[in-house]
Amino acid sequence: MGPPGSMPAESSKHYMNSQELASYLKESLCIFDLTAKTKRDALAEMVEAISAEHNIKDKDIILEMLLNRESLGSTAIGKGVAFPHGRTLAIRDLSIVFARSAAGIDCDAVDKKPTHLFFLIIAPPQDKDNLYLQVLGRMIDIIKDKSTRTEILNASGFSELQAIVGRES
Repeated sequence: MGPPGSMPAESSKHYMNSQELASYLKESLCIFDLTAKTKRDALAEMVEAISAEHNIKDKDIILEMLLNRESLGSTAIGKGVAFPHGRTLAIRDLSIVFARSAAGIDCDAVDKKPTHLFFLIIAPPQDKDNLYLQVLGRMIDIIKDKSTRTEILNASGFSELQAIVGRES
């Protein structure tokens, strides 16, 4: 940011860092003990959290959008991680729901293994600076590291999760 009244730097060239990503995590949108046993129920449980946070009455719209996205191909990328995501008019600001399933859920992952970590990313159709893609890209970068995935799987709570995600590699 420059002095007041100056033009901001061209934002399309900005690359989100880990600290910025961690700032999008909210304790109220973290489910450390997902009770769902199926992909649909896991999505519904995460949609419930986001609907309560944003006071969304028609949460079925969001769930339907996510299920439609999943029908195009699973967002479970393997290694126990899934990134369900989509855009909807039902939300005004980008939100991330983190959820963890100790038992794991079959989400049609490419490696056929159960999914334990979910990062649900929801954004409005038009979002400033295309934050949606920046968040998704940065999250995928962080999760590539096996030790980071293990740390997230074992995180004892929100502050630990935020510290892991916010750590620069």
